[in-house]
Amino acid sequence: MRLLATKIITHQLKDRLIQNGYSLEEYPFIKTIPIEIKKYKLNKYLIFTSQNAVKYALNNDYLKQQFKDKKCFCVGEKTKSILEKNGLKVIKMSDNSAELAFIISEKYKKDHFSFFCGNQRRAEIEAVLKKTKITLDIHEIYNTLSNSKSIKTQFDGILFFSPSAVKSYFESNDWNSYSHGFCIGTSTAEILKRYTKNYSIAKSPSENQLLLSILNYETQQHAQK
Repeated sequence: MRLLATKIITHQLKDRLIQNGYSLEEYPFIKTIPIEIKKYKLNKYLIFTSQNAVKYALNNDYLKQQFKDKKCFCVGEKTKSILEKNGLKVIKMSDNSAELAFIISEKYKKDHFSFFCGNQRRAEIEAVLKKTKITLDIHEIYNTLSNSKSIKTQFDGILFFSPSAVKSYFESNDWNSYSHGFCIGTSTAEILKRYTKNYSIAKSPSENQLLLSILNYETQQHAQK
């Protein structure tokens, strides 16, 4: 099966795909650029819903000093792993922003949060915490930009890792009925379903589960032949 990844994927995932007999091409349909970070006082709890937010925050020496003794809430296993590898304590990880917002609104109503994010993000964190009157300071530290490209090759499967990448893909491409989409999570799938019904969603937003969804799809296709 010929696959297109809409970002440059990790060596681990790439190797596992190749080991399972897939051919793979990669192209980053979005790019991110950091925003100048101002000095500001942080709240007790930090929220990260993307790996990019963690990366840009930890690249800033001032913020790294501010992060000492803070506790984190995050979305995704990879985001959690990066935070913990850098000495930060994660007290709650969820698979998506909506689930995380619900947990905070139910169990942390009296606490104060600082949310590190990009200019394009899901609305659940802000909407739910505002509704429940939980203190939330929003810190945009990077911009997400489209890096769209017309793809001439036909692919059996296309891997999507973010809603922004889906939007960027369709700026220059139509959906071929020959293709099947593989989404890292429900937020990404919500955008892709506007264009096609041919997609699968990983059971949790991790590379392992995305790989399993590809393997399961191929098994089902063989069974139908």
